[in-house]
This record gives sequence, structure tokens and C-alpha cells, in this order.
Amino acid sequence: MTKYLISFPSCAMQIADEDRPQVSADAHAVIREAKGAGVYVFGGGIDEDIAPVLVTADGTISAETTHLDGGFCVLEVPTRAEAERWAARIAAACRTPQELRQFGYDPES
Repeated sequence: MTKYLISFPSCAMQIADEDRPQVSADAHAVIREAKGAGVYVFGGGIDEDIAPVLVTADGTISAETTHLDGGFCVLEVPTRAEAERWAARIAAACRTPQELRQFGYDPES
């Protein structure tokens, strides 16, 4: 089976304050369904209060990095079509489009 990253940037979450509780409930419900279906690997939101750093091979740490924020989950499903269906369900629950990316094959996993 293949792992897929489903994610969105923080700026995409244009949700009115009064709608946030329902969006949160709907998003959590879809994730519970993915867990129940046995396809959920892990997920969460990026902690935007902690600055990212770039760590090089020699251990040098730099504040220069690309910007990544928002939320994500990783699902493991047998087909891209199934990943697209889950991404659509998550997009509907979160009220924002989701980016879908496929992880490369890892022969050691």
C-alpha cells in the first residue's frame, strides 16, 4: 500500500469564528473514520509558534527554511483514487482544498 500526505496551509482556513466548532467536529469525525477504516497513519497541525530550522549534514542550524504551516495527515491506502476520495472528504470537513502528495516507495518499510 502507498502512503499519501493530505495537507493544507493555514492561510487556506478562511473560516468564520462561529463556524470553527462545527468545522473542528467535522474534521475530527473524518479522521476518526480514517482510523476506523485502518488507513490513518498519523497527522496533526504544524505548531506555528515554534520557528522551523534547517539542519545540515554537519549539524549546522540555520533559520533559513521554506515556510510550512497548516495541518496534515498521512493515510496509507491501496490506490490513488482512494486517497483522492479521502482528500475530498477531508476538504469538505475542513471547508478548504487539500493538497495530495504521494510518498515514494521505501523498500525498507
